Amino acid sequence: MMPIFRSTLARVAQQEDINFLLTNRIPRRLATRFIGWFSRIENPVVRDLSIATWRLFTDLDLSDARQARFRSLHDLFIRQLKDGARPADPDATILASPSDAILGAHGTVERGQVLQVKGFPYPLRDLLGDEAEAARYEGGSYVTLRLTSAMYHRFHAPHDLRVESVTYISGDTWNVNPIALKRIERLFCKNERAPIRARLAGTGHVITLVPVAAILVASIRLGFLGGELDLREAGPRRIPCDVPLRKGDEMGWFQHGSTIVLFAPPGFRLHEAVREGDTIRAGQALIRLPV
Repeated sequence: MMPIFRSTLARVAQQEDINFLLTNRIPRRLATRFIGWFSRIENPVVRDLSIATWRLFTDLDLSDARQARFRSLHDLFIRQLKDGARPADPDATILASPSDAILGAHGTVERGQVLQVKGFPYPLRDLLGDEAEAARYEGGSYVTLRLTSAMYHRFHAPHDLRVESVTYISGDTWNVNPIALKRIERLFCKNERAPIRARLAGTGHVITLVPVAAILVASIRLGFLGGELDLREAGPRRIPCDVPLRKGDEMGWFQHGSTIVLFAPPGFRLHEAVREGDTIRAGQALIRLPV
């Protein structure tokens, strides 16, 4: 009976109007704050019921999790993996995927615009909050990586690099699933986000990763700034950095699941083995550097 029940729930959740209503026509900030509080409850009954309910709606796979037991639902959300579970592609001419994700819109930055889905462009300057930074990627490549709620929620350095700055931009918490992306224009530009500018070791190329928060998330932690630093506390700002990271080193994590948009300058191109809609793991080849 359980597989049938799960299948029925999944079909209901996939109905676009119902899904959009349930995830976006609610008090998003209130729901996000509530889940942030509720998910940290360590009472065993609450924890076990929460995890069991979550499993009804997702294909949660914990086979590569570092631990077998979790203190709370939140502890499960931000789980770490066993050593070696996500090896980074060692090729220095490859940008590895920073996270587990489903590959979304990707392509070339043209006239300052990129796509969130087909037919829905948005200005890169609005996403990054800086005209000059946006101009850096004209003619360059971008790729959208969507993390589902059941996925591993930590993200990693795609190459040996040095983080030069983080820009915190406050915003809303719209859901970033495909249904919302087809209905809400400039959605990524509306949500809370934290563009991370980094310079690649050996080549000097500058790339930008943009973690985008979403409903039930609105909390991005960056380990290289100190994992407990809440970016929201001091409001929108630019944080200068000088932090070296090796390829595959952990950069930070989402509290639930969301999106990372990665931008690279002209000459970079999407790896031929990946296609839109593919599921990719952190460390797998994502983008080729110029040769």
